[in-house]
Amino acid sequence: MPSELINRYIWLIDTIRRHGRITQAELSRQWQKSRLSNGQPLPRRSFHHYRIGAEQTFGINIQCDRSTYEYYIAETDLNNLHEWLLDSTAINDTLRDNSDIASRILLEDVPSARVNLQTIISALRQNSRIVFDYRGYTHAKPTPKVAIEPYFVKIFKQLWYVIGFNVKDKKIKTYALDRITNLNIDAGHTFQMPPEFSPKAFFQDCFGITTSNRPPQRIVLRVEPTQAKYFRALPLHHSQIEVVHDNYSIFTYRMCVTYDLRERLLSHGSNVEILEPQSLRTVIAGELEAALRQYRTSAQ
Repeated sequence: MPSELINRYIWLIDTIRRHGRITQAELSRQWQKSRLSNGQPLPRRSFHHYRIGAEQTFGINIQCDRSTYEYYIAETDLNNLHEWLLDSTAINDTLRDNSDIASRILLEDVPSARVNLQTIISALRQNSRIVFDYRGYTHAKPTPKVAIEPYFVKIFKQLWYVIGFNVKDKKIKTYALDRITNLNIDAGHTFQMPPEFSPKAFFQDCFGITTSNRPPQRIVLRVEPTQAKYFRALPLHHSQIEVVHDNYSIFTYRMCVTYDLRERLLSHGSNVEILEPQSLRTVIAGELEAALRQYRTSAQ
C-alpha cells in the first residue's frame, strides 16, 4: 500500500482523535491546512474512501452521530504497534509542517534505529536467523558470530533491543542494537517461534529490558506528593495501584525485582521510599550508603 495513502488514513484518525467529535465540514477545513491537501478541501467521496481504508487498516470503527453529524472513533483495542505508528506519524507530520522553527524543537536521539533496526525487522518478517558481532559493556572484546533466532524487538530508554533464541547457548537472550556490528541475515536458516511464546508476556512482570528467574512479588513504595504526579502520568508498571494520603501516596505493584527497576528506584532519591519487600529495601539502602561514603571520601 502506498505510504502517502497510509499517511492520509493516519491523518484522518489523528484529527478525529484530537477533536473527539468533528463534522465532515470541519474535517475538510482541517484538511486544507495540512501538507497532504495542497490547499484543496476534502471531498466527501474521498473522506469516506479514507475512512473505510483507515478502519480496515487499523482495526478501528469511525462512527457518525446522526443527531449532530459528528464523526468519532468508537471504543477500540488498537494494538501497541498501531498506537505507536499513529502517534509517531502524527508527530512527524507536525515537525515537517513546522520545519521553519526546527531549531526550537529539541528531540531525543535514538541512534540504534538508524543502523540495524531495518535489517532485524526484515529478519523478523522472514523468520530468518541473524548473525553479528556483539560487544557488551562488561566485555573487553566483542563476541564474534553470535547467531540468534530473532523473536521480537523492544525500545527502552532511547535504545532498541532484539530478543531472540541464542543458537549456541540454547536460551533466550537480549541484545542492544547499538552494540551490534557486522549484522547479517542468515536466510539459509529459518525458524518458527514456539507457539506458546508471547513477546508481550516475556516482559509482563518486569520493568525495562532486564528479566529475572524469580517470580514477581509485591512491591510497595511511599512517594512524596510532587513525585507521585509523575508516577500517575507515567506508571512504572501496568500493575500500579495508588492510595493517596494527606502528605504522600502509597504505590503498590506486583513485578519482578530486576536491575532496571533498582536503577529507576535509585534515580528518585529521597522522594521514594521502599516499604516492601525488605530485601529490596536493604539492597537500595546499601547502594545509597555506598554512594554517600564515596561522596564523603572524595570530598576529603
